[in-house]
Amino acid sequence: MDAYGHVNNTAYLAYLEQARVSMFFDRYDASFSGGTVVKHHEINYLRPVVYHPEPLRLELWVDQIRAASFRVQYDVYDGDTLAAQASTTLVTFDFGSDRPRRISPEERRILSAYTDEAAASADRAELKPAPAAPAEAT
Repeated sequence: MDAYGHVNNTAYLAYLEQARVSMFFDRYDASFSGGTVVKHHEINYLRPVVYHPEPLRLELWVDQIRAASFRVQYDVYDGDTLAAQASTTLVTFDFGSDRPRRISPEERRILSAYTDEAAASADRAELKPAPAAPAEAT
């Protein structure tokens, strides 16, 4: 929590990570095990969120899949109000060679299930991260 009683902006990165890990890594142990690293985060804060025990709701989907990277989009809701929009570009990575690697066919299949095209026939993955402890003001 910051000096004004709002959820600190740095806490959002943890929320995004919790949702992403739940979406991909908790559900698909064998896939993505070759390694994935974050290349880029972008967050647009639309309104301040005052700390309360109810968790924020995150809706996330994949909007871009390339040869060795993919982008996850997020809508962050405080109750029914859109509080932030974000995106994360991730790169599949081979830690043994310390280089990016191609997305495997199995990973591509999993990622494709979370695209807007797949969402047309099913709802987006909706995940609720655990309430976070108030963050220190910086």
